Amino acid sequence: MGPLDGMRIIELQGIGPGPFCGMMLADMGADVIRVDRAANVRGGDPSTPPADVLARGRRSIGIDLKNADGVETVLRLIESADGLIEGFRPGVMERLGLGPDVCLERNPRLVFGRMTGWGQSGPYAMAAGHDINYIALSGALGSIGRKGEAPVPPLNLVGDFGGGGMLLAYGMVCGLLSATRTGAGQVIDAAMVDGAATLMAMFFTMTEIGVWNEERGTNMLDTGAPFYDVYECSDGEYVSIGSIEPQFYAELMARSGLGEIDLPGQNSRSDWPAMKDQVAAVFKQKTRDEWCELMEHSDVCFAPVLSLSEAPQHPHNVERETFTRVNGVIQPSPSPRFSGTEAKLSRPPAHAGQHTDELLADIGLSEEAVAAFRDSGAIA
Repeated sequence: MGPLDGMRIIELQGIGPGPFCGMMLADMGADVIRVDRAANVRGGDPSTPPADVLARGRRSIGIDLKNADGVETVLRLIESADGLIEGFRPGVMERLGLGPDVCLERNPRLVFGRMTGWGQSGPYAMAAGHDINYIALSGALGSIGRKGEAPVPPLNLVGDFGGGGMLLAYGMVCGLLSATRTGAGQVIDAAMVDGAATLMAMFFTMTEIGVWNEERGTNMLDTGAPFYDVYECSDGEYVSIGSIEPQFYAELMARSGLGEIDLPGQNSRSDWPAMKDQVAAVFKQKTRDEWCELMEHSDVCFAPVLSLSEAPQHPHNVERETFTRVNGVIQPSPSPRFSGTEAKLSRPPAHAGQHTDELLADIGLSEEAVAAFRDSGAIA
């Protein structure tokens, strides 16, 4: 059983960070029920599940949230739930009749998780946006990139997933712990702009104490340093180097042959640009595999830069089972790992509405009531 075994979470269908939060909670053993839009229910063979990794581990029910009986069905589900996660713009849940006040009246212990980009309040709250916009406002995006070049969006990892879905998953677990202790639920306002700002905590500290420059690509961790960067090899592949500490830097010098070059001191920042050119020239002399032979399993702080297809095949990831294959789909295994409560993939992704009848039976609806709801269009 996972660490969240026994917890039931209602997830209103969304994209990106909401489903990622639902996946994380399901991976930890929570019974996550995804409420899909009735219009998206088109059947589907359960023996051939969708390839949507973010949707794994849940059962799905198809409901029309614009139908009064559909809203009542969701409220019935909420009555027996521990938490709910939604990712609509502020005010949408209230207009549907599913706002926090209504839901908490039905279930005072409910942890009501709200996932938005800008948050439930503030001048931008009602504006559309995406990951790139949220991390821009937090200061994160402006800090990522090489010297003299434009900021580089780090996929949508910082806003949607690290500062969004993972933030909400953390908030949900905190809320569930609080509800277990106090018997009272509450509302969680998880905003991606807030989460991205939280991820930047160390860099605000470093700026405050004068060891971080706001000019991109001039600092130790943003490709400014010759000992913390990626370098191209002779075969066009890349390796990563993170030799920050003096003993690790010395190991880099010894194993790469850089020690034979008369280089300035490691922390001579004014010399870093010229040093980077020299380091790059050395790494261009061998293939990625040859550098792996020289540097893997050492204290250089080294790893090859792998593609999505290569990462699951690397021996370290294979031994740790960092990735798994389910129904032919390679995907990350649940993490983190627990010594006493195993996190695991409980079920493959569901087709929209696949478990509608099963879930309605769970909350005590008769076959006649289910048939009437289906006739009215409340469920699919």
